[in-house]
Amino acid sequence: MSVERIFLDPSRCIGCRACVAACRECDTHKGETMIFIDYIDRGNTVATSPTLCMHCEEPLAPCAQVCPAQAILVSPDGVVQQADESRCINIRNCVYVCPFGVPKFDGPGRVMRKCNLCYDRTSVDLPPMCASVCPTQAIFYGTYEEWVAAGHARQGAKPVNVFSFGKQRLRTRNYIVLTERHDELDLMALAEQASLGTISDVPAPTTTRESAPWVGADVAGLPQRVAPAHPWAPRTPPGETPSPTPTKDPGRPSREAAPT
Repeated sequence: MSVERIFLDPSRCIGCRACVAACRECDTHKGETMIFIDYIDRGNTVATSPTLCMHCEEPLAPCAQVCPAQAILVSPDGVVQQADESRCINIRNCVYVCPFGVPKFDGPGRVMRKCNLCYDRTSVDLPPMCASVCPTQAIFYGTYEEWVAAGHARQGAKPVNVFSFGKQRLRTRNYIVLTERHDELDLMALAEQASLGTISDVPAPTTTRESAPWVGADVAGLPQRVAPAHPWAPRTPPGETPSPTPTKDPGRPSREAAPT
């Protein structure tokens, strides 16, 4: 079955920040934006690109795997949620481990926040707020077939969801759209090839040293976690017992069945 994903196309982004404003309206974010607009090379161009959670699939959610309090849950359909405020212990492992630098630590709130794909909307077949307001469809939400049908592949655009960081390889739920065909995007190699301006006497790059491939959670001995059906629902406060689900008394006649 086709999976609805986000396709990020930096070549379409005009820096209007409509997505940033709309993200604040998502109920699960409570007025905080979880999407950011980055300048690609501000000294030479006004080009911008949106940045949001890529929802890593393999390995599954490194941010969740390194959380000792299991505050970050993954929904059954693969959406990585932001930290549960009742479980987050503020050690910021998730912030340090994310290869895309997405999770942000809310100091006053003492909790990690990040894009959760507007799960209150996408879980009921509505698009994320950012994708619903983007005027150029730089943020497109849908299946790959819908993305092609919308005409985004006509000019040679190629979506990529496999990234390399040195020897570490990562596959994500969301895609980055490029103008050239790449089965895998090596971000470390791109960083080494980046222009360094007028600085000429720089040391040799070290991004490919001291790196090792990711290992699966089963090999590392980390527990696999399963999210409840509604991970954003509030938990029972400490000391309170959840109310039992009312059941119908078989000995009492139903009001609907009462004679008129």
